[in-house]
Amino acid sequence: MSCLVKICGINSEDAAIAAMSAGADALGYVFFPPSPRHLSLNGAATLTERVPDSILKVGLFVEAGDAALENAIRAGHLDVLQLHGKESPERVAEVKEKFGLRVMKAISISTAADIDSAASKYDGVADFLLFDAKPPKNSNLPGGNAVSFDWTLLTGRSFTSNWMLAGGLDPDNVADAVRISGAPWVDVSSGVEKTKGVKDARKIADFIHAAKGY
Repeated sequence: MSCLVKICGINSEDAAIAAMSAGADALGYVFFPPSPRHLSLNGAATLTERVPDSILKVGLFVEAGDAALENAIRAGHLDVLQLHGKESPERVAEVKEKFGLRVMKAISISTAADIDSAASKYDGVADFLLFDAKPPKNSNLPGGNAVSFDWTLLTGRSFTSNWMLAGGLDPDNVADAVRISGAPWVDVSSGVEKTKGVKDARKIADFIHAAKGY
């Protein structure tokens, strides 16, 4: 059992170094001011200087306009644009064509019907599908809420697009999540934090080792 790992909500040099040292395949920068993991453009530019080309730099956005996307791409030298709002398939295709980068569409899941609906709209349109749990009603954040969904909903499924599993993952449950869902990628944020918005180097290492099976 092994999969690729994205550590999202990287907003400090210490967090970036911890993720890269432990073997992360992608780093996620959150460009969404309400989030405790929000990263400024200057912060993205500083962090990116330390990130080798072999590690994907993913920018997370919530219904951002073209100017905001362009500024973040330039600052963070982004490889992938993660659209975590209610962006339509048409908007996903538009962003992909305009910026010439891979696009990831986050999908909120609670039932099999949610997966079916999302696949009919976004599979093959987005380069990546990110299956995350629906946020709690009292949350204003589209992700990073430490909430999971039934991983068996993804068992045996295949998609044209590459895909990631997210939502409530942590070092203790990620191995089971990968085994049950068959996810080729996993994405974690709150599950490797010591406090909200502050990453824990030991949890990052433990998570990556468990996900990759070593």
